[in-house]
Amino acid sequence: MSVMYQVFNNMYQDSVSLMQISAKINKQPGIEQASVVMGTQTNLAQLADVGLGNDVKAGPNDLIIAVMGDEAACNDAITLARELLNSKPKETSNDGVTAPNLVSLDMALERHPEINLALISVPGDYAAAEAMKALQLDMNVMLFSDNVSLAQEKQIKTLAREKNRLVMGPDCGTAIINGMPLGFANVVKRGAVGVVGASGTGVQEVTCRVDHLGAGISQALGTGGHDLHEEIGGISMLYGLQMLAEDPQTQVIVLISKPPARDVAERILEQASACGKTVVVNFLGANPADITRDRVFAATTLSQAADMAVALLDGKPSVTEFGDIINPEQCHELPATRTDIRGVFAGGTFCYESQLICQQQGFSATSNTPVFGNKKPDDLWHSSGHTVIDMGDDDYTRGKPHPMIDPTLRNQRIAAELNDPHTAVLLFDLVLGYGAAAEPATELLEILAQHPRDQRPMLVAHVCGTEADPQQRSRQIASLREAGVWVAECNAQAALWACQIARIQAEKKEAQ
Repeated sequence: MSVMYQVFNNMYQDSVSLMQISAKINKQPGIEQASVVMGTQTNLAQLADVGLGNDVKAGPNDLIIAVMGDEAACNDAITLARELLNSKPKETSNDGVTAPNLVSLDMALERHPEINLALISVPGDYAAAEAMKALQLDMNVMLFSDNVSLAQEKQIKTLAREKNRLVMGPDCGTAIINGMPLGFANVVKRGAVGVVGASGTGVQEVTCRVDHLGAGISQALGTGGHDLHEEIGGISMLYGLQMLAEDPQTQVIVLISKPPARDVAERILEQASACGKTVVVNFLGANPADITRDRVFAATTLSQAADMAVALLDGKPSVTEFGDIINPEQCHELPATRTDIRGVFAGGTFCYESQLICQQQGFSATSNTPVFGNKKPDDLWHSSGHTVIDMGDDDYTRGKPHPMIDPTLRNQRIAAELNDPHTAVLLFDLVLGYGAAAEPATELLEILAQHPRDQRPMLVAHVCGTEADPQQRSRQIASLREAGVWVAECNAQAALWACQIARIQAEKKEAQ
């Protein structure tokens, strides 16, 4: 097994491009592991942690290709990565003259003075400075980068508030602006529901379900996961709420977050109640009675938030019905020894919501991102008892692409859970849209095919996406169902099905 790396001095590429290139070379025959990153101290430490080089000499402006595998495969992978890095099309004018590369926000603004939004995707060490530059140029900011401190986030958002601009992020992975999906986002119909969310996959779930119900999205604004921390004070959610309240295209507003700090929640709910429009709030795990007030409606799940928003648009009562339930006959082939729920998620909020629902149904699980009342597992890499894992968390993605881009690592965990004789139900998500894997089910179906249906646990999935997504939701659902997977309409329904199976198995074991 060889480890090779190549350093390109003063060569910059954005984080999303690097993750996509990493995903491609990771799939090359003979490659055990690969990573393409900028040479920040954080990335150098992560490369060392995963065995991709303890002695890489690179600075923060340098780009590193690091690979592990057969020697010949490593050479081929580095060549492929180099080709992909240099494969960007050049911008050419009608007269055939190649325009110079844009290397600064000032140059971009000079060439396109109408620009009012900067999407920043650089290593976290530089992200705050770039965001401040964009704000000083009177741009709104979508900050895809993570690893920005709370103090820097507060500084950025305070300046944004002073300049009457919106900052989405840091660590904002999803937005839809004037119909344009940004980051990990889906192709949805345009319409009258506006969304502000502190959760990327939460925003995706709500916007996709609104689309399924025949309505559309005016704007979907991400805030980043720390915006509702008491130190930040919900600056971006408050500003986004104000923007949607003033937007003539938006009739109903949806707010999504994990439970905020109490003072921050009160400030947001007061503004929501006074904004002049109907607002649906899903603070995951919060008591609905603490949220409900004049013109503000509490939803207990992401799917219910979408259902309520569409119903309020139509002036009809909101009813969330999950339809099918799992009955004991459907579990008759499962031996009583299979008792555990195993959740393997690419979407962090899907993992969080599933834990909450399982807990409400009497099934506490261990998780690397536990909700209140749940615990962390002793071993992150092996499940024991009910276990619900967020494979997109830093615990699993250091030096590796996110499972929404490259599901290889997530699929390996699914294979391990399939082989565990205690697994009663395997619960997982498939996230579609821009930025996500082109064929997210393909490799997974090959794994499932290796396990006869009468010798494996029940499989329950949820596909977050739309018909207009590049991966086409119905096509992904059909292939999963053909492989014997129960595909739910939403994440909440999938979690409920998993609990029904676990309860049937518990009763079966008790009856022995």
